[in-house]
Amino acid sequence: MANREAIRELQTRLAHRLRTARDEGLSVSWLAVRCAGMNYLLPLAQSGEIFPMTAVQPVPYAQPWFLGVVNLRGGLYGVVNIAQYVAAETGERPVVASQRRAAAPQVVVTLNAALDVNCALLVDELAGLRNPLVFSAAQPRAADAPPYFGNRFIDAGGQSWQEINIQTLSQHPRFLSITAPAHS
Repeated sequence: MANREAIRELQTRLAHRLRTARDEGLSVSWLAVRCAGMNYLLPLAQSGEIFPMTAVQPVPYAQPWFLGVVNLRGGLYGVVNIAQYVAAETGERPVVASQRRAAAPQVVVTLNAALDVNCALLVDELAGLRNPLVFSAAQPRAADAPPYFGNRFIDAGGQSWQEINIQTLSQHPRFLSITAPAHS
């Protein structure tokens, strides 16, 4: 119950900051999230709602990064552990759950309804809204990076943030194929 109230309060603060930014003419481009020790930027226009993580109904024979389905406001959404998915694509090793900050409740961020994919991305922590002006440098995606990776940005504190194009991700064949390979 406390987690839902904390998420609701965070959503209210983020909505207020977004309204303020629009009123003042500031450009807010991303929802910043942290997952398994990685910093990601999710385009606001491609992101949906934020919900506290609830009980997920596992799906048999699914990829390890596909956690199952969850009921969010009466709709069924597939839940993808984005850190695990990216690690499977890039070969990076995600931080295991026991190493993440225990105080921060996990949340899911749904994909924008316009993308027509009932999916939610599991993230460890919401880090607020970001606009391009808060970053001191930007690097284009590496040639061998997944197609849904955008630029990598460096903030004033020297932290690296990887942009993820959710629309491209939602159309990626591997992302859409949740079935695990058959074992013989």
